[in-house]
Amino acid sequence: MTVHRPGQPGDLPPPQLLWSRWALLAVLEATSGAEGRGVHRTGHWITGTGLHLDDAGCTWWTLSRIGEDRYVLYGEDESSGVKWHEPRIDMLAGAPHWLPHEKLRDLLEGWELGCVYWYENGSWARAPYPGSLADDGLDCGMSRFLDREEVLGMLADADEPVEGPTATDLLDAAEAYRLSPEQLDALADDDPARDLPAMHRALAASGLAAAALPR
Repeated sequence: MTVHRPGQPGDLPPPQLLWSRWALLAVLEATSGAEGRGVHRTGHWITGTGLHLDDAGCTWWTLSRIGEDRYVLYGEDESSGVKWHEPRIDMLAGAPHWLPHEKLRDLLEGWELGCVYWYENGSWARAPYPGSLADDGLDCGMSRFLDREEVLGMLADADEPVEGPTATDLLDAAEAYRLSPEQLDALADDDPARDLPAMHRALAASGLAAAALPR
């Protein structure tokens, strides 16, 4: 799937699909030790504020669900030129009232934010960009979740890899919001290094086990 530079709202898939793929990685990477690090984490994880990713260098992102059928995606990839653009781009221009404006403005004031996308009424949107903007970081930040093969590749390349039919079955179950605790138990049976209690906590928080998110 092609992502434009700068990104277009239509480049993003339905947020429920984006959530399911991202959340699966968060569940499989969950550890009790990482849970105690707060925001000082890397990889993929889930908290009460949503899904997060951070590679400790080039890119960080958050996807939050806010009420029924409303999501916000925000973060930064080093490829983004938004915050350096002159004249300055208002990343919250046209943004709805329900966004976490205080959080986003804190990030803006700290020069930590690269772009903001929001979803409601069945479609993604963002602030308007000038034609002179080359990139907002969406491609480098989010393209990893837009192609199933890339997601399967991330599962295979993880510190605790999952490959082949097992990976496909897990991804199918996550996308259908039918990922079961028993599937996680089976992974831990084959790989005792996995932190099963933390994985179960992440699964409960993700909503992937019981179709808890609207589809």
